Amino acid sequence: MMLAAGDGAGASIFLELGIVIVGLALLARIAIRTGFSPIPLYLLAGLVFGAVRDTSFSQDFIEVGGQIGVILLLFMLGLEYSASELSSTLRSGFRAGVLDALLNFTPGLLAGLVIGWGWLPALLLGGVTYISSSGVIAKVITDLGRLGNRETPAILSILVIEDLVMAFYLPLIAVLLVGGGLLAGLSSVAIAVAAAGVALVVALRFGGIMSRAIFHRSDEVLLLSTLGIVLLVAGAAEELRVSAAVGAFLVGIALSGQVAERAETLVMPLRDFFAATFFVFFGLQIDIGELPGVLPAAAAIAAFTAATKIWTGVWAARRIGVALRGRWRAGTALIARGEFSIVIAGLGVAAGLDAELGALAAGYVLILAVFGPLATRYSDGLVDTVRLRLAVPP
Repeated sequence: MMLAAGDGAGASIFLELGIVIVGLALLARIAIRTGFSPIPLYLLAGLVFGAVRDTSFSQDFIEVGGQIGVILLLFMLGLEYSASELSSTLRSGFRAGVLDALLNFTPGLLAGLVIGWGWLPALLLGGVTYISSSGVIAKVITDLGRLGNRETPAILSILVIEDLVMAFYLPLIAVLLVGGGLLAGLSSVAIAVAAAGVALVVALRFGGIMSRAIFHRSDEVLLLSTLGIVLLVAGAAEELRVSAAVGAFLVGIALSGQVAERAETLVMPLRDFFAATFFVFFGLQIDIGELPGVLPAAAAIAAFTAATKIWTGVWAARRIGVALRGRWRAGTALIARGEFSIVIAGLGVAAGLDAELGALAAGYVLILAVFGPLATRYSDGLVDTVRLRLAVPP
């Protein structure tokens, strides 16, 4: 429906979105001038904007834009790797994926039980602490120019395994939250795993055919074709209870050659815009009034699981022969939590579980979504300082 001239609601939407976008532009200028990642600035902007202004008119738009941002971030990340590289990465990263689950799911589960929650809220908190933010990490790696670094495959393998684990975890949790039995949960898991497997086989075996079908000399046709397929696959993956991000990533893996190179150039500006809206939307979800009471617990859990993520990344990178600086880049890159953690906590809140779960998850994710990019940005300097003081060889 078209907005009529003088429509107050339409004016409010445009004003709010204009304020947000101009603010993002200013923050991006500051980030570029200082050599700082813009992600923490975007997150804090969403937090402040949500606290001082009612965003009910534009929040739906920002939410959808944020979801598209995550999808495009993972699609662009997938373009950097071939199908054979993905297959090799998953095989070599399996042990790191198991270590990741043990070190990062267990602390959240135990913390929930220690706090006094039931086993189901504790199971959800384990998921919150386990899953790193593919969206935040992909953006940080891109901003720092590290997509081609030797440690990036180790980071990627862990992220992909985590997202594939969500194909098991989310359907099972959804069934348990509505009081379904184990058999119903296992049926949902089986459907999700089968869908993910089919998508992976199609990406690995028929990527060349897809690339030739999409190719066109016109930038307009190629852009529309690429975006359409990415969103279709992401939507289908979501319907089948597989991560939309995994679906978009597999589309990126499937495309190759000239199509991949041109798609990267065409999609990049859209990715940057929608990715920024994702981080703002995340900040909008956090109620400042609920944070003070849960911040001590959130900070303690964040400190512990930041260390376990660093250990995971260092171990994974060392296994593939990466030097010390690269190991710490991998470890610090994995610290950030984000979109999946909020989704998991949101499932529990919507089901009426412990009220503290949502606030604790929000505080936890905000801490690590800010600290993670900072730690990644300055990891090289930290390693060099420690090495110099302790006389450790490279």
